[in-house]
Amino acid sequence: MSKSYGNLGVLFDVSLSIPIGQAVGIVGPNGAGKTTFLSVINGTEPTSAGSVFFNGTDVTKQGAEERSRSGIGRTFQIPRPFSNLSVFENALAGAAFGGGLRGREAQTAALDALEKSEMMQFANLRAGGLSLLARKRLELARALSTQPKLLLLDEIAGGLTEAECISLIATIKNLKDSGITIVWIEHVVQALVAVVDRLVCLASGTIIQDGIPDEVLKSREVLSVYMGTGI
Repeated sequence: MSKSYGNLGVLFDVSLSIPIGQAVGIVGPNGAGKTTFLSVINGTEPTSAGSVFFNGTDVTKQGAEERSRSGIGRTFQIPRPFSNLSVFENALAGAAFGGGLRGREAQTAALDALEKSEMMQFANLRAGGLSLLARKRLELARALSTQPKLLLLDEIAGGLTEAECISLIATIKNLKDSGITIVWIEHVVQALVAVVDRLVCLASGTIIQDGIPDEVLKSREVLSVYMGTGI
């Protein structure tokens, strides 16, 4: 698929197939089109050309709400919780509006999401008073409350300390082990390689490498465009 804004091209003939249960890391320089790629997958942005298939169904014409309720969950780079609501109420909103769940089913999904994101201890706290790590975990919980089969993570480790990053990596590993398919954009490369099965490098809107993480990171082309080492 391709994506452009008027005459400005962002993604060019990007083709990627992800098996169920696989964790895929996406790396690349700023402006490579990584976040736009996630936006096209979850329906926040429409494709300009090409198609998006999820579980064998063409979802290209579906919006973000319909895709969310079909099983595509997403976090965003900058967490924006409902600050005046509790942590539990934030997760419940994700279950109700993102997952289309109601009543006890929505409450159960919200509690399960808080458990999986290790936020249960903060359930009754106001979201506006959380630390950065807790806000990141709440962003994850809101995505999980929709009960996704595919989880899209956009720089969830950004801005965290090394210890906080290690803690979050363990959480995401557990999600992967539970069978959720993951696509994870991250500049903290050591976080990615600790979790993902596969690494994809985007540059100037195209995929330049796709394979085993260690091999991709050693590629001269990737070192040139992403690490800035030159060839």
